[in-house]
Amino acid sequence: MTQFPVRFGIQTPQQHVQWAELLALWQEIDDLDYDSAWVFDHFLPIFSDPTGPCLEGWSTLAAVAMATRRVRLGLMVTGNTYRHPAVLAKMATTVDIISGGRLIFGLGAGWFELEHQEYGIPFHTTGDRLSRLDESLELIKRLWTEDRANFKGKHFSLNNASCNPKPLQKPHPPILIGATGENIALRIVARHAQMWNSFGTPEVFRRKIARLDEHCARIGRDSTTIEKSVLVGGTFGLDDALQEIDEYVATGVTHIVFSVGPAERAWINTFAEKVIPRYRT
Repeated sequence: MTQFPVRFGIQTPQQHVQWAELLALWQEIDDLDYDSAWVFDHFLPIFSDPTGPCLEGWSTLAAVAMATRRVRLGLMVTGNTYRHPAVLAKMATTVDIISGGRLIFGLGAGWFELEHQEYGIPFHTTGDRLSRLDESLELIKRLWTEDRANFKGKHFSLNNASCNPKPLQKPHPPILIGATGENIALRIVARHAQMWNSFGTPEVFRRKIARLDEHCARIGRDSTTIEKSVLVGGTFGLDDALQEIDEYVATGVTHIVFSVGPAERAWINTFAEKVIPRYRT
């Protein structure tokens, strides 16, 4: 059984969109009953014309943090390959403070090879990216919680490093890991995450959650302490929404995030009005 309530979020990929309409959408989401709102972390548009406009994620997040007051916010998810983890820890701390302690820290191994090629960012093998993700999470947690942090890994190191100020949230902002791989990636989720995000049908999640349970059991962790979330590319038809949500919840997935844009503003409002109240107690 899960210990988490059913929650809903909106991801607004900042690609092929004007800043003014993105800002207006975030302010509207903040006034509705959504629990979370997200941008993504890409420098080029994905699944579309990669030469089109795309705003950078963390600077966008800082801006919308100033323009909202209630909704929890984050990147779904930050690409670990794009920034040194110590610099990322400082960036995330700053956004947590700007937002008044509303940050959810989303991180993943990185996957979009084209932007690595175009920007000259090393892409590494899948195994190497996962190893770097694991080290980054350990390093970032130390910077957030220790007065002087030391770390020596294969990829990264800290030498008596200070990180002040600390995040507002204690011991640190909740860590959400975006991961699909069942062997190594979910093991990293078991070690570090308070939240886990992936995509797929309820049946896919049933299998992956069973694997996550195994990883947690090996380290003596209760897997129900990790909130499970799904990223839905697009929208549910409102007539089918309750059934589809209930199918996810039955597997243990309680945080449903829809990846939509300003063109779906009417749907975002209607979903908040007609569906979300059914899951509030």
